[in-house]
Amino acid sequence: MIKFLSWAAVLLWMAGIFSLSSQVAEQSNQLSTGITEVIVKTLEKVAPGADFDIAGFNHIVRKNAHFFAYLGLGLLVLHALRKSGVYGYRCVVMTLGICVLFAISDEVHQLFVPGRGGQIKDVLIDSAGAAVGMVVYWVVGRQFCQSERGGGSCL
Repeated sequence: MIKFLSWAAVLLWMAGIFSLSSQVAEQSNQLSTGITEVIVKTLEKVAPGADFDIAGFNHIVRKNAHFFAYLGLGLLVLHALRKSGVYGYRCVVMTLGICVLFAISDEVHQLFVPGRGGQIKDVLIDSAGAAVGMVVYWVVGRQFCQSERGGGSCL
């Protein structure tokens, strides 16, 4: 059951990424601009009088969205593979392979969405996010296993 739920979470996460990538450019920009405005308003409360470049900051928000979406995907895919009995080097290669192939397919998909375009730079950002997600999984898992087993590793 855990294996099924793990893969269901991967597919739902991928569907969420696909859905966001399906937004036309104007709709996608409105979403990221809205998030940027909330962040800038919060920062202005912390640092009143600071001058923020909204357009530049919006670009950073958009690229971070790529990174963190694929960080989550990396975590979920690695977890699903481990629950499916895949471990070690094979698990790492398969996780990166799945995430990178999905990132490539996502950028190709965006070529067909009005106002959007595929970018190799985004595939690299997505891949870096997936790799960091894998490291986070390993570090958190290692800490959890050490506390569960009194210092021994269960990874």
